[in-house]
Amino acid sequence: MAEALKTVISQSTECPVCLSTFTDPKILSCSHTFCKTCLDNLLECHGNCQIRCPVCRAVTQVPNEDVGKLQVNLALKSLIEDMEGHPQICTNCKSNDKSHAAVYCQDCGNYLCTSCLNTHSQWKGFIDHEVIAMSEISSGKVSVRKYRKCRKHPKEDEGCFCSSCRRFTCFRCVVMEHTGEGHKVIEGTAYEDKHMKGMEELKSKVDKKQSCFQKYNDFIDEQTKSVDSAKKQCTSDINKAYDDAVRQLTVKRKSLVREVKETTEGVKKELESMKTTAQKHINRLATMAEMVTNKIKIPLDMDTLAAHDTQCEELREVFDQKDPDYEQPKKSGIKGKSVKFKRNVGVDELGLGKIVNVVERNVALPTNKTFDEKDVSLPTYNIDNVKKVALPAQDSMSAMVGTPDGRMAVGCDPGGISIFSPYGQLQQTVLKDVKIFGIGFLSDGRCVVMDTSNNITLYTPEYTQLNVMFKTLRRFKGGIPRLTVDADDLICVSYRNAEKIQVFSTAGGQAVREIPCNGYGPYQITSYHGSLIISSWGAIRLIDKEGAVQHELKKPGSFLCAAVSQWNTILIAKVKPYECLVSIDEYTNELRHIRNFVNDFKIEKPWRDWYYLQQYRSGEIAFCTLHRLYIFR
Repeated sequence: MAEALKTVISQSTECPVCLSTFTDPKILSCSHTFCKTCLDNLLECHGNCQIRCPVCRAVTQVPNEDVGKLQVNLALKSLIEDMEGHPQICTNCKSNDKSHAAVYCQDCGNYLCTSCLNTHSQWKGFIDHEVIAMSEISSGKVSVRKYRKCRKHPKEDEGCFCSSCRRFTCFRCVVMEHTGEGHKVIEGTAYEDKHMKGMEELKSKVDKKQSCFQKYNDFIDEQTKSVDSAKKQCTSDINKAYDDAVRQLTVKRKSLVREVKETTEGVKKELESMKTTAQKHINRLATMAEMVTNKIKIPLDMDTLAAHDTQCEELREVFDQKDPDYEQPKKSGIKGKSVKFKRNVGVDELGLGKIVNVVERNVALPTNKTFDEKDVSLPTYNIDNVKKVALPAQDSMSAMVGTPDGRMAVGCDPGGISIFSPYGQLQQTVLKDVKIFGIGFLSDGRCVVMDTSNNITLYTPEYTQLNVMFKTLRRFKGGIPRLTVDADDLICVSYRNAEKIQVFSTAGGQAVREIPCNGYGPYQITSYHGSLIISSWGAIRLIDKEGAVQHELKKPGSFLCAAVSQWNTILIAKVKPYECLVSIDEYTNELRHIRNFVNDFKIEKPWRDWYYLQQYRSGEIAFCTLHRLYIFR
């Protein structure tokens, strides 16, 4: 009975995973126990903070992914330590006073003392049995072949296996419990052979899979090495190109500066010559006046009187000359001021650019003067060299505005602001989680954003949210909003349904004033020299701060959107939605036509008529649809 109990205890101290005696046994939430090392391996295989029990498949959460924090099976650990502290006794001796075992017979499955070993060695049938010294077993060099004993019949080996019940059993149990329908019993050794063969096949497949992934890792290493090599070569090429470019740019810069200096110095010499001539005239007038008017005595004799009359006559002749002609220095000044540097954009930037003579256009064209293209050198736009840029989020453009650093910011209502260079490269995406309906920039670089819930939010130039609240109209009441920032850093928000504009200060809170839009819904809004440009279907209106319409332009059947040009004139894009054609023209501040930039350019048809127009600081015109940005050079 004691031997049976010991057999049961021995089987109970084996880990179901590693089939060895438990080391540092840990209990899962399902009450099954496993070695800590085995649980560490299971956790690593699952790759998360939980373990699925190999026996019952219940899930146990592992605190902080540390198996060591699971509960220790103290009773089992104490039992194992107690067993390890007592030497193995002979299982063959018949007497109660059994000796310590010296060897273990792998074939008999018994521990033998020295006396029993001698007897065992003399039995003819046991001569070829494999006998292992206890010292080799305790050192861990050799593992023993264990024999399963039936718990119901401790003297019987579990030599059979019921594949239906998935358990080993003895022959007596087979007869009593596993002979009915649904039980399939085979020899235990046959099952073990089949199981070992399956393990070998599985191990072979694992080895192949490991080899496959190792080749994959080796391939990744090769690609990484190639990328590093390309990076090194490319960096070297860039540095060399940079050094060459710096040398060329230095030479070009000196040449351009010299050209500017020669041109302007020539004009300055002309002006200095005019000034010298005028100064001589001033000096002559002063000298003659001094001679005539600074006489203490009135001349009485004939000679003196004749001389005085002659001097007065000469002074009158000089005095009667025409006033200075401002036209000549004005022309020279215009010639000097019109010296401009035109930078190369997109092509041959290494050449920097060239010096051109262009009349400055930093103010709006006078309304009392007829525009004449001969008076000024104007830019032209080549529709054969249009940059077409697909937006990152298709069919979602909701706003577009130039950035303080001369780039173009395109907002999307699913979320995010994409910032493009004048060449069409997407250089940055910010506020990806904010659903955009309007964008503006304050004079200090802060960004103003209106989201799809009609909320206004201020951000730093680095796009960090600021704690400023604005009380705007809700969507159901105001409708779709649009936003612009004027020259005084006031935030103007238009509401299509409410047909009005709210004006906010950067301090937030309530609107400081409201501007009515009588009889029309503002689709877009643009600040323009103290006024507002309102774009709506088929019409552009220039209104003052009270909402009074100053000027109006109508193009029935077309969608119109407006922008302020770099010359402070007004650019207007006219879209023919059915033909998918866009034309871009320039207008005065009275909405009088100046000239055409782009005529009937074919665009891809968007699913909704939603367009924006802006101009880069470097001169390119940006026209944006729901899914594409067009840059006219």
